[in-house]
Parts: sequence; C-alpha cells; structure tokens
Amino acid sequence: MKELDDITTSYAILSHRWGAEVSYEEMIGVMKMEEEEREEVRQRHGYQKIIKSCEQAKKDGYKWLWIDTCCIDKRNSSELSEAINSMYRWYQNAQVCYAYFNDVGESTFPTKRDNSKFDKSNGWPEWFVRGWTLQELIAPKQVEFFSKNWVRIGDKQSSAWELEEITGIPCDVLTNGLAAQRLSVAQIMSWAANRKTTRVEDRAYSLMGLLGVNMPMLYGEGKKAFQRLQLEIIRVSSDHSIFAWGPWMWQTDSVLAKDPSDFRGCGTIRRLEPVEFVDILRRKYIEGEGLDDIDSRARRQHKLAALRGALDSHQFHTLTVSNAGIQVFLPIVSSHDSPFHLRAILACTRNGDLVTIALVSSRGSFARISMIDSPLPATYPDFKTLRLIHHRDSNETRHEIVLEDELVSCHGFTRCHTYPGEFTGNTVTPLSLVVADDLIVIVYANHNARRRFAIGLGYSLGREWVHVVDDGDFLIRKEEDCWKFGRRVYNTISKARVKHAQIMPKHDACRNELFIKRAHLPRSAWVARVVWGRQLAGNFKVIVDVRQCPGCCNESHGWAAASTVLAMPKLMATASGSYLLKLDGRPTKLSKCIGQRFALGDYGDYSRGKLVRTGNIFEDMPATGIDFDDSYRSAIYSVSGSELGRRLDWVKSQDVLAVEQKPKRTEYLALHHPMAISLPVNEHVSLLLRALSTRLAGKYLVTTVIQCLDFYTVDKDGKQWNSDDYWALNDGDYSIGTGILTPLCAISYPHVWSIDPLCKQRQKRFKSIRRNFYMLMDMPSHNSDMRQKRNRAIEFFSDLFGLKHLKNYIGDIAFFKRLPPMMETSSVSDLPSVGATEENGLRVRLLTVSRFNSVMRY
Repeated sequence: MKELDDITTSYAILSHRWGAEVSYEEMIGVMKMEEEEREEVRQRHGYQKIIKSCEQAKKDGYKWLWIDTCCIDKRNSSELSEAINSMYRWYQNAQVCYAYFNDVGESTFPTKRDNSKFDKSNGWPEWFVRGWTLQELIAPKQVEFFSKNWVRIGDKQSSAWELEEITGIPCDVLTNGLAAQRLSVAQIMSWAANRKTTRVEDRAYSLMGLLGVNMPMLYGEGKKAFQRLQLEIIRVSSDHSIFAWGPWMWQTDSVLAKDPSDFRGCGTIRRLEPVEFVDILRRKYIEGEGLDDIDSRARRQHKLAALRGALDSHQFHTLTVSNAGIQVFLPIVSSHDSPFHLRAILACTRNGDLVTIALVSSRGSFARISMIDSPLPATYPDFKTLRLIHHRDSNETRHEIVLEDELVSCHGFTRCHTYPGEFTGNTVTPLSLVVADDLIVIVYANHNARRRFAIGLGYSLGREWVHVVDDGDFLIRKEEDCWKFGRRVYNTISKARVKHAQIMPKHDACRNELFIKRAHLPRSAWVARVVWGRQLAGNFKVIVDVRQCPGCCNESHGWAAASTVLAMPKLMATASGSYLLKLDGRPTKLSKCIGQRFALGDYGDYSRGKLVRTGNIFEDMPATGIDFDDSYRSAIYSVSGSELGRRLDWVKSQDVLAVEQKPKRTEYLALHHPMAISLPVNEHVSLLLRALSTRLAGKYLVTTVIQCLDFYTVDKDGKQWNSDDYWALNDGDYSIGTGILTPLCAISYPHVWSIDPLCKQRQKRFKSIRRNFYMLMDMPSHNSDMRQKRNRAIEFFSDLFGLKHLKNYIGDIAFFKRLPPMMETSSVSDLPSVGATEENGLRVRLLTVSRFNSVMRY
C-alpha cells in the first residue's frame, strides 16, 4: 500500500456494498498474523473482493487500485474526515470505477424490476439503494458493472437509459457529469430520497461532494448532520429550491428538511435565472390573474420595474445564515384569511409552475407550515425580507397534545386518516404550541353506517384550539374517500383558524380544567363529543368519543365546562371520602366499608357516603360478550399515610403501619401491612365500562380496595381508641380470606355511566307531542274552534311521521285517515275496522290519558 496523488496517478477504484470486509489495520498486518488468524481474514468475502478487483485492475493495465474498506485508517478521525470530504474527487479522478453487484448472479445487466429477487431493495440490485453509491455512480467518467462472479455485465455509458429509469438521474448527467445540466439542489437531493445508509449521519455526508460543500464529520450527531449540510449549501448557494421539498409534507417550524426523503418527487424542480423568474411572475401572478382590469397600465409597468429591480439586487442573491434564522429576500403574497399567513414564491419551478411555500409569522420570524389547497389571491407579489426558522431552541418549552380516541370504536368508528400528515400512537407532536401556526385534521368514519366526522387540532394567535366537523354530505359524496374529506375539512377550517382560536374557552393556569363540545352527526342517532383541557405537565389532552345523541340537536354546541356537563370516558369523579391515603405517592380519597364487604369492581347505588352493592362488573362480563384476560387483572400499589402521621414517635418505631389522620379529628386509623388493589387503567377496562353504560347508568363503582392484616383507631400517642367510628367500621364483614381485611375502598362515578341531560330541543318536542295528544283525546269536536284545534293536532302528527311525503308513494294511510272518528270512542270493540289491520286479526288499542302520562312525562 502506498499514498499517491489522485491527480497525477492513473488508478482504478472500487464501488461496492459493504459486508464482511478487511480493515486498513488488518490489511497492513495480515502477514504478521498467526496462520489461523490470517486464514480467517483471507476467507472473508471482503478479502476475496479485494483480490478479484486487483486482478481486474491489473488486467486493464492499472498499477493502482483504491478501495474504501482497506485504504482508510478509520482509527484516525482526521484521516477519516479528510477521506469523506475528498471521496467525490477521488471517484471523479479515477480512470475507471468497478461497480460490484454482490446479489446479481446473471451475466447480463438487470433491465427489469424484480421484486421477488430484490425484495429488500425496491426490485433492483442493492447497490442502487445505498447512499454512498450515488456519488460513486455519477462522479467517475467510466463505470463498469460486475456480477458477484466478477463477470462484466455492462457499463454506465451503454446502460444510461436503464440507469435513468432505476435511479431517476437524467441520462445527460450519467454520461457527461453534473455540468451537463443546470441542476437544482432539490433535484440532486431527490436522487438520494430512497437511498439508505448504515449510519444516519452518512445520509448527509454522502451528498457533500455532489452538492459541492465540505464540513467536519461528527458521528453521533444523528439527523443534525443533514441540517448542517443544508446550512452549508445555503452559505455557498442562492438556490431557493433547497426550500422546495415536499409541498404537502407535514412539518413543524423549520424551513429545512429533516432528511433526503423529504425531497422525494422533486426531480423535476428547476432553478430559475432572474430574467426567467420575472417573466413567469408577470405571466402567472400578474397578467394571469386578470389584474389588467384592476390596475392601470402605468401602475402595472411600475410594479414590473420594481420586480426586476428587486431580482437584480444583491439582497435577492444573498442568503444569510445565523442562529436567529435564515435571512432571505423573496416575493410574497399575503393571505386574506389571516394577517399572520403568507406564501413565499421561490425562484424555481415544478413542471413549469412556480413553487411556493406557506409561512406563518411568529415572534418576528417565519415558520413553514403545510400548504393550504387554495389559489393565490389576485394581487401583485411584494418583495419582503424574511427571517426563516431553521432550528428549535433546545431550552424552549415543548408542549404536546395527548389524543385519546379509543372509545369511538364502541359505535363502529375508527381513526381512518389524518391530514396533511400521518402520526402513530396517541401523541400529536406537530403542534409546537410556541412558534408555529399549525393544523392537523383527524378523520373518523363508520363505513358500515356511512357516517364520518373530523376533528381539527390547531394553534393560532398564541393558543391551541379544537374544532369538530361532521360530514353531512357523506351519502352524497360517497365517491369522496377519507383523504379527500380530510383535505376538504383542512382547507375549510384553516381559513377560519383565527376565529376558532378566539372562541376557545380561557384556561385558568392554576386549575386543571376540562371543557366539552359536541356535534350531532346528521341523519343519525349519534353525537361526536370532544373534551379539551390542559394537563398538569403543561401538555394538552383531547378526548374524542361517540355516543347516542340525547336530543334532536342539529348544530354544534359551544364549549362548556366539563364540571357542568357530562365529561368523557376514562375520567372518573371520586366520591367524597373520610380518609386520604397515598397510593404509590398519589393522594387518593377513600371511604369506610360500612355494613358490607366490597370487592374490586363492585357497583351500586351511592347516597350519603354509603354504597349499596347491586353487582360486579367482572361478574357481568359474560353478558357483554367480553372475555376476561390479563388486561383486566388488578394493579397493586404501595400505601402510605400523611406526613403528619409519619412524624408521630410511635409510628417511627413501628414502620409496618401506615397511619392517616381523619379530617378535623384527633384520632387516626392504623393499618397493619396495608396494600392497595385497583382497577387497571387501560383501554380494555374503559371499553368494558362503556359496554355496561346503558344498564348501569347512574351507578357508582369500587375502583380501589385497601387490604390489610388488621386495623384500629388510635390517638396521637398510639393508644388504641375504641371510638364509635371504630365499632362502626367493625360492624361490617371485611374478611376476604384468612387474616385479610378490607376496611377502606375508593368509590368513583364513571362519567361514561352518567345520564345525559335531555336537550332543550327534545324537551320542547315532547311537550308539543303531549299537548297535541291531549287535544285529540279530550277535546269535543262539536265546537268549530275545538274542531280546528283537533285538525291542527292531526296535522302535527301527520308532519311528525312524514305522512304527507309517504302519501305520494303509497296513497292514503288508512289508520290516520280514520284517526278522527277513532278519537271519539273509548272502547276497543267500538273501533271501526282499519284496512289490513283488521284483516290480520289485529286491533288498534289506544292508551288512556293516564297511562300515556307515564310514558310522556318529562
């Protein structure tokens, strides 16, 4: 091995997919190794690859061959950094590059995608999906391809058209190099979008030569390497296409892409010269918008001159990078819907159309947000100096939205799509809640019932907001899939994001408040409900649920405090308890088990501090069709008393006791070896509570029981006190096994079991039904005024049941045609026959007024 100059030396170079390779250290020391160790090195596939490539180079008349595996001393960080920064030049100056395909056994170049053979590399040899091989394909003037048996199967020049199909790299670039076309940064990035590297940093480092930049290697920095690469490009180039990645990508704050994958689909982006830019701006955004009819010719010419002057300025051609952001000078079009939003027009095109990016102003800087699918306003673009955010302060407070929507499945709804981006799990992270205005739409659908709705989570005017939208046109728009529906909702509510932010209820920073909103799903018996609130950690919780509608509501209700209306599943209201213990450090109210023994999952009626057991949720599981499994097994928590109780001298000497002072009393309850058994907090238990909600509406539930070996009341000196409360405690049966007692339990009210208050619209409708029914039953018909009232009552019921509409299809309905004379009889035997009703042997029996009252009274 010898170090030579790559400019004056004639040499060959190897491009390959790494496997079991031979390092520099092993290569220079192979002859000094023990025989067994030396033989192991020689048997490696990497060693055989070195031998074969050397033989090929010698056969082609070259004295020198460079191979990255054994020609770089990776123990030396400076040498490694120099090699990576020089790699593109070394491949470019090589007389020939041998590209070795270790997964191609045939003697011909693969020209068709074969997913069965190359299933892990998109249907092509793995060499084409590796990050480093991109520059190794483009940089050398001559590239020859070899199969795994070292049979020559083609070269870059003769296979250029096939290589363009495989890699997306234009044929001209493959045959003549990067100088063959005026390439944009986005174009070059797009070639690496689908490539992979073993180290995440190498996705950036492998592109340095192609993009003409150098920077130090910092392995361990992760995805920050790609951010550094983009900043280095901006420092040496004024190419705006670096901001043109993924126009529909979901991005928070930064105008820089996260990795090369964000440039997928950017292969047609072309950078523009200032003259071209002015011409397209004039045609697309001035004359093309019909502004000739708005402004005078002189004003238009003045505007065009101003555009040309701006594009010729030094300011337009200079991009400045600092820790405060990236300063650029761009034409912008402001939004009519929000004073904070605008679109910046970049000096590049995609398929002939100018590329724009959506920005939002925050604290003097601009962050990138997802594009709104709406045309640009018909206005002249104005040039403006913008400071674009390119990083997030590590000390900045971050907030997240925790989404709980598991219980929508109880009525057959599922989370079917999110727009504009996807996320997994229940944590929504795109909302920075600090510097960016952002929005995500989540679509829920019941495809069997053909009903769906969407939830919008957004951040505007320095505050988060939530909005629920039903799809009343789902039946009409059945050809519209969930993605299109999500996009339609996104475009609609994004225009009113300021309004949605303004109507959100104000949050008390000192209280853990919850607010609720609901929207009726048209032509269904369901209502979508959303609970929103801030958690103690500063994050926000949004809970989505679907329930049977308590009334005939046709519009969305406003926000209301959850303390005055039904809250949501997974929320429990704990009944008042006389004791406050800490379960795993969490304060929990507990009640005395008076008069009976309680088990975990018991439910019943609760009044004046006493629960009367009527059943157990686990005993009721078979009736719901839910099988018991490990998901329902109880959770065990440690028990501790108050700080005051632990400071008592006699407690310190008997650490097996957990003592809690009773409120406003001088006596204590001593628990000997206490242990808390609680219901697990998970989706399975929540679904079980929901399944039982209809039958157990209004019931209370035992969610925790305290087990101990013994308990008694004591005074502050540790003396046992046989108080009235002590004997009251011992009136019950607390034993659940030999020597185990259950003196305390936590009683909670599952909000999913609460009874929805009847909506005012429905109460009004029932009142009308009751009044008109009485009118039919009681009023005599001999008076003309009374007869008119009876006719109006009959008209009311006809409208209620849609009889006029049905009459157009099935003619007169016999029952309601004979209704007036039927109202005048009180005996079933006196009723006249009513068409098919009598033929089927059926009789119409009217409820008496007294019996009807029991049904209709609200």
